[in-house]
Amino acid sequence: MSLIEELEKAKQNINSDGYEMSIGELINLYRDGDIIISPAYQRLFRWEEWQQTSFIESLLIEIPTPPIFVHQDDSGTWEIIDGLQRTSTILKFTGHLKDADGQLLPATVLQGTKLAPSLNNKRWDAEDDSTGLGEDLKRSLKRTRIRVEILKPGSGPKAKYELFQRLNTGGSPLSEQEVRNCVARMINPEFQDWLENCRIQDVFTSSMKLSDRSKSYQTDTELLIRFFAFRNIPYQSSLDVHEYLDNALIEMASNSQFPYENEYDTFLQTFSFISSALGVNAFQKWNGTKFYGKFLLSAYEIITHCISFNIDKLSAMQESDRGLLIRDKVIELWNNPDFTKNSGMGISGKARLSKLLPIAKKLINF
Repeated sequence: MSLIEELEKAKQNINSDGYEMSIGELINLYRDGDIIISPAYQRLFRWEEWQQTSFIESLLIEIPTPPIFVHQDDSGTWEIIDGLQRTSTILKFTGHLKDADGQLLPATVLQGTKLAPSLNNKRWDAEDDSTGLGEDLKRSLKRTRIRVEILKPGSGPKAKYELFQRLNTGGSPLSEQEVRNCVARMINPEFQDWLENCRIQDVFTSSMKLSDRSKSYQTDTELLIRFFAFRNIPYQSSLDVHEYLDNALIEMASNSQFPYENEYDTFLQTFSFISSALGVNAFQKWNGTKFYGKFLLSAYEIITHCISFNIDKLSAMQESDRGLLIRDKVIELWNNPDFTKNSGMGISGKARLSKLLPIAKKLINF
C-alpha cells in the first residue's frame, strides 16, 4: 500500500464531516438534549475562572476559536469529544451548564478581563443593568459562529480513541486514563460503569496508599485496567505500555462476551485476600523487617496478577493461614533477584512487563 493510499484509508476510518453553527444553536442543542456532555466528561471541566473569563472575552471581541469535535451516535445525538472546556465555559456563562448530577451550575461572572476592561464583573443575566452583559452583546455572542467537526457512527472505536487522544492538548491536558475513561464511555457505557463500581469497592481502596492528586487523575482506574487487561489480553512486548492499555481497554469494552460476573468475583476475592493479609502495606517495599515507602507499581502488577490466578487454591485455606502465606510469598518476592533486578529505578514499564509478566507465577509460586 502506498503512502497516499494509507493516508486515504486512515481518513476514511475517521469518517468525519463538519460545518459552522452559531453559539445560539449550540446552546439550544444542549438545552434540548441533542448535544450532550456525559457525566464522565463533565467531571473533567477544569478551567479556572480566569481561563473562562479570557475565553468569553475572546469570543466577544471576535477572536477566532478552534473547532469543536463531536461524536454522532446512531440516533443523531452529538457527544463532545474535544472542546469540553470551551463548550462548558460558554454554557456556564449563559447559565445552562449542568453538573454530573444534572444540576444547573452557577453562571460565571467575568473577572479580570484584560482586552476589554469594561466587561469586568459582567454576567449573562442580571437584574442590575450595570452588571448585566446587555442585549446587544448577548445577541452578538449568540450569533458568533464556531466550526463543529462530526465523527460519524461508522467510525470504529480505535478511530474515536485516536481522534480524542490527538486533540487532547492545551492548557488543561487530561491524563492517559482520563482519556481512556472517556473513550470507554463512548464505546460501551456499561463497561465504564462496571469499572467505576470496581474502583469504589473498599477491598480495593483499602489495599493501597494513593494521594488525592493521583486519584483525581484516575490512577486507581488505570490500576484496575492493568489488573483486568493482564488477565484477559496477552501483553505484547512490541507495544509501549500505554499503547497496550489503550488497545486492551478498547478490546474489553467492545467485547459483548466479556465475563463481567466472573471477573468481578475474581477482583473482589483478589483484593479481599490482599487487604486482609497486608492492608495498605501490600504494594510497598520490604526492607528486611517491615514494609515501607510509597506505592510501587511493579509490586502491584505481580502480586495482584499471581493471586488472581490462584483464587481457588487460596479460597480453600483458612483465613489466618491464607494471610500468613500471602505475606510470606510477598516477602519472598522482594528477595527474588529476578524481580528486584527488573523492577528498580531506571527500568521502563515496557521492559519490566516484558521480563516479569511471563515469569510472574514463578516469582510468587503458590
